[in-house]
Amino acid sequence: MRLFKSECVLDLVLRLFFALALCCLFSTRAFADDPQGQPQLKAPWLKGERLTYSLGWGIITAGTATLEVIPKADGKIEFLTHAFDSGALKKLYPVSDTVYTRVRGENLETEVFYKSLHEGDYHNKSEILFDRTGKKAKLSDTVFLDPVKRSVKRSSDTTISIQGMEHSIMSAFYFVRSIPLNSGDTTRFSAVSGTKRYELKVVVHGREKMKYKGKSYNTVKIEPVLDGDGIFNSKGRIFIWLTDDDRRIPLLMECEVALGSVKARLTSDR
Repeated sequence: MRLFKSECVLDLVLRLFFALALCCLFSTRAFADDPQGQPQLKAPWLKGERLTYSLGWGIITAGTATLEVIPKADGKIEFLTHAFDSGALKKLYPVSDTVYTRVRGENLETEVFYKSLHEGDYHNKSEILFDRTGKKAKLSDTVFLDPVKRSVKRSSDTTISIQGMEHSIMSAFYFVRSIPLNSGDTTRFSAVSGTKRYELKVVVHGREKMKYKGKSYNTVKIEPVLDGDGIFNSKGRIFIWLTDDDRRIPLLMECEVALGSVKARLTSDR
């Protein structure tokens, strides 16, 4: 049983963190159906990047998360994310989560997506293999009773049809950092994760000034909205502030909860 289920502070922080990756699969629906319509990416982070975040609720430090871009010699790119416990909840609710995606081409076409979650007594591994030629994605998802003995609690394998340039949640996160986000826009789209496709949308609220480490930044405020029984069932609204420049660094991510808000704050970037 997961600690406090969906109301656990750290669980909500991690849901917020990965919701960022899901928030903006594409700026326009045409990108998903027409690979030729996608812009050529020239973002600085294509050459490599590491972002680190402090995850917390009020004065409570819940964990740390990192996002890495690793360019490979063959031209492919790996995206690697870690989220782990720290501070007040380290002994109460141990966490070690890893998300990995490998992409190819200028459009960040996903080849494989892998996720490993260890949160309290909850242990999950899932994988998505994208078959572009066959226009399908093979999804596997397993929950373990014991990650060491690998005794299985439940497992499922699913194959779904895909079209065009569907992304994994991580390649989607990086793709959105390179496309226009116009104030007032609302875009609906589908995303593949877990064992099925979900309906999502993103609202661009506009531009705001933000102070970070004593410096003022121009930011774009966006809100991912997860319709139905989406990938993350967070009852509060989620807001993300991206720097309004060519890097589009997420400075702050915030999820509203009953007793305040859970936040992910950028602590370093390189």
